[in-house]
Amino acid sequence: MLSQFSTLPAFSKLLAKGSLFFFCCPLLPGSLFAQKAHESSPADPGVVSYTYRKYFEKDIPSTLDLIKGNGITDIEFSNLFGKSAVELRKLIDEKGIYCSSFGVSYDDLVNKTAEVAQNAKALGASYVRVAGIPHKTPQASGSQTEGRFTLEEAQKAIEDFNRVGKILKEEYGLGFIYHNHGFEFQPYLDGTLYDLIVTKTDPKYVSFEMDILWAFFPGQDPAGLLRKYGTRYKALHMKDLRKGVKGNYSGGTSAENDVALGTGQIDLPAVLKAAQAAGIRHYYIEDESNAVMTQVPQSIAYLKSFK
Repeated sequence: MLSQFSTLPAFSKLLAKGSLFFFCCPLLPGSLFAQKAHESSPADPGVVSYTYRKYFEKDIPSTLDLIKGNGITDIEFSNLFGKSAVELRKLIDEKGIYCSSFGVSYDDLVNKTAEVAQNAKALGASYVRVAGIPHKTPQASGSQTEGRFTLEEAQKAIEDFNRVGKILKEEYGLGFIYHNHGFEFQPYLDGTLYDLIVTKTDPKYVSFEMDILWAFFPGQDPAGLLRKYGTRYKALHMKDLRKGVKGNYSGGTSAENDVALGTGQIDLPAVLKAAQAAGIRHYYIEDESNAVMTQVPQSIAYLKSFK
């Protein structure tokens, strides 16, 4: 194998980048890292692994069977559930399921970029996703400004996203997507800090995944954002907010405020139409409640009825 490299330093450089991970794995199936590009749609949605986190923690194969039984084959994994990426990939391949996006923490994205990229590639994912930016948590009591997401925190995220997004794209062929969580919509100038993040990140290296509940909760219009930023969005987290619940900038609410799609406050027809116009590639159902066994099938039925 060394004869394929002109010099030993060149070989060492590949090793340092993690490229050897893909080069020297003769025991793995040849198709392990080369996965056909898949996309989902409102009528054929995917799901976020977090929806079934309590089930995955107990038994991965039976949970995959449960998901496949609902007609879902596209998963965004936010956890490896005690397996290596290669082991998890083997399990999903056996079930005819694919991983299109791999969710990691902000800290891992920034400080373990090579490991994150290698895991994403092993899973067959097209995207690496982060769902949050380090910031002080708003206090339940005190002033409206105490603990809020700041301009400095947004600027640090912009710098990190541009830098790491470039590495993921140019060195690993992966896209980077940021998932909003509500707190980013603090007012700033004529818009919000979220607007700043979108406009100051490089479209070549940074894209977005809209969580429609966490856009609606702080008072934004998810459909309007999809129309405004169009192709910057690659994926959706589809969830609905219980009627009567009031939102804020905290980025948090009870998991039981997640309800089946079409039964809450969000104007889903408008969101889905705007998403289709924006060319969204992945539509993931996310339900954080304890009622996923009944609510996910309800949500799927709602989406299939969408015209």
